[in-house]
Amino acid sequence: MKLRLTLALIGLQFASTATLLAQPAGHDHWVTTWATSPPLARVQSPPAAPANPNSQQSINERGFTDQTVRMIVRTSIGGHRLRVKFANAFGAPPVQIGAAHIALRDKDSQIVAASDRPLLFNGKPGCILIPGVALVSDPVDLTFDPLAYLTVSLYFPVETGPPNSHGTGLHTTYISKGDASAQAAIADPLLTTASYYWLSAIDVLAPAKAASIVAFGDSITDGAQSTVNTDHSWPALLAARLAKNPKTAAIGVSNQGIGGNRVLRDITGVSALGRFDRDVLGQSGVKWLMVLEGINDIGHGAIDPTEQVTAEEIIGGYKQLIDAAHDHGIKVIGCTLTPYEGANYSRPEGEAAREAVNNWIRTSHAFDAVADFEAATRDPANPKRIRAEFDPGDHLHPNNAGYEAMANAIDLTIFTHK
Repeated sequence: MKLRLTLALIGLQFASTATLLAQPAGHDHWVTTWATSPPLARVQSPPAAPANPNSQQSINERGFTDQTVRMIVRTSIGGHRLRVKFANAFGAPPVQIGAAHIALRDKDSQIVAASDRPLLFNGKPGCILIPGVALVSDPVDLTFDPLAYLTVSLYFPVETGPPNSHGTGLHTTYISKGDASAQAAIADPLLTTASYYWLSAIDVLAPAKAASIVAFGDSITDGAQSTVNTDHSWPALLAARLAKNPKTAAIGVSNQGIGGNRVLRDITGVSALGRFDRDVLGQSGVKWLMVLEGINDIGHGAIDPTEQVTAEEIIGGYKQLIDAAHDHGIKVIGCTLTPYEGANYSRPEGEAAREAVNNWIRTSHAFDAVADFEAATRDPANPKRIRAEFDPGDHLHPNNAGYEAMANAIDLTIFTHK
């Protein structure tokens, strides 16, 4: 299984590179306008059936059977033609998609009239998601503006097994009985969640000058503690800033944050080093990589002797990421680690490591540019702590205002320099 997964991911990387090489200079090309990352699934024994088959517990353990899932995404750049990527990155069983649709969203689960488009796979309305394989839909014509909301509806006719899901979706997902993939709205959902299921990315056919940024990180990049349905993660807010600036309006943003992620070791997601090929090189039109990783390496290492890492080891991981990105012509922006004194895994020795890492990010000149998120969020009276007005109470993740401060701290000229 590990070999098959490795070969599939290598194939995805080569396919993505080959696509870019096959596109003549000066022509339209595919650029990621939205994306998310699958966490690392934990294989468990088959559970007993929950008392309520339409519960969150049932979905987590058994997935979907004769049900439709309608997911909401907000794009970054717009266009007239798109394709959708799905992935069964860590799933044990193959997953059958009976029907798939994409449309412009009106409000809640309702779509804009006449915007519904079926998604086909090699000309067919359904597909099988094989474990370890990323699958791309046939291109479809659909005009949408920058920062537009789209719905992706998937019908699962037979039991899927535990889903590949991204739990911090931050938009309401609607689950209904039967095939409702083409319906105008999910009027009476069985259940709503805030997760994405098997949905990996949406690419848009964009002009030659268009490109994308991959925001690579942990829960702070993912947008944890921001308000659902408000698009207040810092990558979403960055996308809005880019869209409003004529010089950067053709730049998309791909949020590849995973809660709990680390640079060096797997935990809730494959380590940054381990998922680089899939989550960075596997995106379309990537020109920049923003790295905000390391606080979980430090935090877990400070409370568990078996997980201890040094600042030098984290920096070594950064160097590998930088070299790998540069090998593919991708510029790398280093993001300083935000304050976390008072968080449940905060320790003095961890704080010393964080300060050492941040000093290296700022002064080493190893990165092509720096986004100083620490300076944007720290308490002037106690730089080890996040500012009170940015703290939702866990002393680690910013709130909406904190994420706004982070996004506003990014110098947009980074993305206009040649």
